Parts: sequence; C-alpha cells; structure tokens
Amino acid sequence: MDCLPQAQDDARIVMLIDDEPAQGRLITAIAARDGWRTIVAPDAETAIAMLGTREGMQLSAILLDQWVPGDDACALIAELKSRRPALPILMLTTSASPLLAVEAMRAGASDYLVKPVSPDRLMEALRSVTTRDVPRDELAPLTEKMAAHLDFDAMIGTAPSFRAALAQAAKAARGHGHVLIEGESGTGKEMLMRAMHGASPRAKEAFRIINLASVPPGSIDSVLFGHEPGSFPGAFDRQIGAFQHCDAGTLILDEIDRLTPALQQRLAEALETGIIRPVGATYGFRVDVRLLVTSNVGLDRMVEAGQFDAGLAARLGATRIVLPPLRERTGDIPALTRHFLARIGEQPGLNHLSVSDSALALLAAYDWPGNVRQLQSVLFRAAVYCEGNSLTADSFPQLSEMLGEQGSTTAASSHEGVGIMLYTSDGNLRPLEEIEADVIRLAIGHYRGRMTEVARRLGIGRSTLYRKLSDLGIDNAA
Repeated sequence: MDCLPQAQDDARIVMLIDDEPAQGRLITAIAARDGWRTIVAPDAETAIAMLGTREGMQLSAILLDQWVPGDDACALIAELKSRRPALPILMLTTSASPLLAVEAMRAGASDYLVKPVSPDRLMEALRSVTTRDVPRDELAPLTEKMAAHLDFDAMIGTAPSFRAALAQAAKAARGHGHVLIEGESGTGKEMLMRAMHGASPRAKEAFRIINLASVPPGSIDSVLFGHEPGSFPGAFDRQIGAFQHCDAGTLILDEIDRLTPALQQRLAEALETGIIRPVGATYGFRVDVRLLVTSNVGLDRMVEAGQFDAGLAARLGATRIVLPPLRERTGDIPALTRHFLARIGEQPGLNHLSVSDSALALLAAYDWPGNVRQLQSVLFRAAVYCEGNSLTADSFPQLSEMLGEQGSTTAASSHEGVGIMLYTSDGNLRPLEEIEADVIRLAIGHYRGRMTEVARRLGIGRSTLYRKLSDLGIDNAA
C-alpha cells in the first residue's frame, strides 16, 4: 500500500522478510505511519529475487525475521550484503543472546531487534540506519545488547552535577514520595529509576515499567487504570491496570511528557485522591503506588507553554532529579569507556579489550547527542569488529572522519589527563588543590564509592581521605 507518492524523492521502501501474515500486516501499518512503504518477501529466495526488481532497487532498508531462514540467518544477511553492500539490514528475533547479535553484526546487520519490539523502537532503528546526515553505522544507536545493572554502583561518573544527581536519587530512594527524573534521551534515566526501586523500602513489592511512547495513545488509559468488559469495542474481558498491579509497589512511567491533556488530568485526579477508576467502571478503589517518572523535556517549560497540567507537574516534581548530558561531563568518558568495555568483554563471542589514549581523546571530542547509551552502542560495535586486543582511534573511522582536524588535534595535544583537566583555558597549570580534588572524585567514581579501596589505591589512610574530603569540600557521595 502506497503511503507516499512514488514520485516524491523522499519516498522510502523497506523489505520485510517474514512468513507470518499477521506480523507483516502489523509492521506494514507501523511503518506506514512514518511514511514507509513495505514490500514483503515470505522466504529467502523470494527476497533475493526481489532485490533485482524495480522496487527492490529503490529499497532503503531490509527487516529480516530470524525464523524465516532459521539457523542460516547470518548466511542470508551476508548474501544480501554481498549483493547490496550499502543497504542496511535489521534482524528481528525472539532471542536476547548477545552472541547472536555479534554474529549478525559481523555478517553485516546494522541492528538487532528483540521481539516484541515497540513501534517507536522499530521506527527509531529504521530512521537511524537510513539518516543521511550522520555516518550510517558507527554512530547509530543499537538495541540494548546487555542487561542493565540495577544498582547505584553501576552508575559511573565523577562530574559534580552527575554525582549530585546520584546523591539526590539515593536519598529519595529511601522515601515513598513520587520522583521526576529529567534529562535527554540516553542519559540513564531508566537505569537510575531501576536503581532507586532496588534501594527503596518497596524493593520486594510489585514493580512495572511502562514506556508511554510505545503504547498507542488510545490504550494508555486502559493500560494504566484497567477496563471493564464492554467498556469499548474489543474489550471482551476485564483488564487489571498497572496501578492495581503495582499496589504497595512502584510504577515507572517513562516519557510522562507523552500523556495527552485528558490523561494528565485523569492521572492528577488519581494521585490526589488515591482512587483508581477502571475504564467503564462504576466503582473505584484505593491503591498505594509510588510513581517514578521520566521526561526527555523539562516539564516546567511544558507547563508554561500550556502543554502539561501544572498540578500534575507539581505533584510529580516534588522531588526532581536532572541527569546531565554526556557532553557536559566529558571527563567521565574514560571511566565509562573502560566500564563498558569490561562488560562487553563478558559477552559471548567478544574479547576483553583495552583502549588507547588516542581513542579516548577521539571519544572525548565528540558531543554524543545520544549520550551514554550512544557511547555504549559505539563501543559495542567497535568491539564486534576489533581484530586486536585494544581499541585505537582507527577503530572509529567514521568518528575520525566526522571530527576531522578537531579529532586529530585533540588526540595530539589534549591538555587533559585520563579524565582530569591539568591545564586552564589559558594554558597554565591548574592549582594543585583543584587537581587533587578531581583525582579523589575520579577515584571515588572508579571504585564506586568503596572508600577503603579508594584510600588504598591513593596510598593514604581512610582518616586522611575523609580529612581531605572535608578540606577540599567534596561531598562523600561525589
């Protein structure tokens, strides 16, 4: 079905290799909403033949369901890439195995999506591999390939703004009030919320995460509050909503800024009264649910623009935590890089890799619009293709090309140590006291707040360390 006239230059066609008609219809409908036209090949032979057709020559991407070629999925990817090297391929699978991700990427896949995949995640992946404004592969975000750690120790960084946010989150985790976490996409908001739940008094109670961007707007009311049979067309059975499911526990709402005004008012009323009313119900019931919510944009700005309910924003934002973007804490990039490489090296099919100073300087020169999540994706991709024991500047060719002279200059003459700025902007050395404070912050972050280990590695006693913390004005949580 054509969603855009073929004569338009920006018409995009995706080939779906899948033998399940239901999934084909679903993906076709999802892609159409974003201006894509989908052609479906039920098997590998048909897909290869379709590459030579008029439509096949106009393809922008391929979606391959692993179950169509089965164990030969990587072989099919390699065959498709040999015929159309520039065509991005995304593999759909029910397996969360990192080894399969590694094998698929080495065969030529650009990304790897675990089913069921949300409509937003699918379209984000398609857009990222077909955007002409940025390098197609190296800097494109990947589906998460590694399970996230769920405690504060996994939050790496020594930047004062970041450590202050963690200290605030650790304190808030011990309470029962609602919490709003703001920050750009990829800064680690969901990871922080999981850590907060794990450290909270409700850690053993019910817990659920709902990404509001991935739920159809017409279904959010039912997902949150539940519904009664016959309350709307297709509501054949009673559905328990997330609030009822999480009674006495924690409910995480990702991207709260996506709520419609009507749902904002409904949520505000539920939080004010503590009473939940399922869709179509003539009754209500009281629940005790703690909300942890995120927003990629500042809710205050949305309130000022009349786009978000002021009462709901005030209730949710009684405790507000702001995670800084990675470009504002570039000194954390070396520690983050080594942390991610250690985790990547634990994955099947990948090796433990070191990283050179030239590579760290190159990574620090980029502004990372996708933040920490994008850095992890870039390192994962580089590790997949690395044939040696260390990542160097040559491991990131597209990044080097993008940065050009800026990257080479940074690598050659950076005034930064490994995460520590040694020089002021005018070229003079910084005061020793400031450098010492930064070294201590770096050690605390590197050893994840284990003060005995920090003192041992710095070659000082614990009492001396705490005295220096006091003298230098460093918060113990920093």
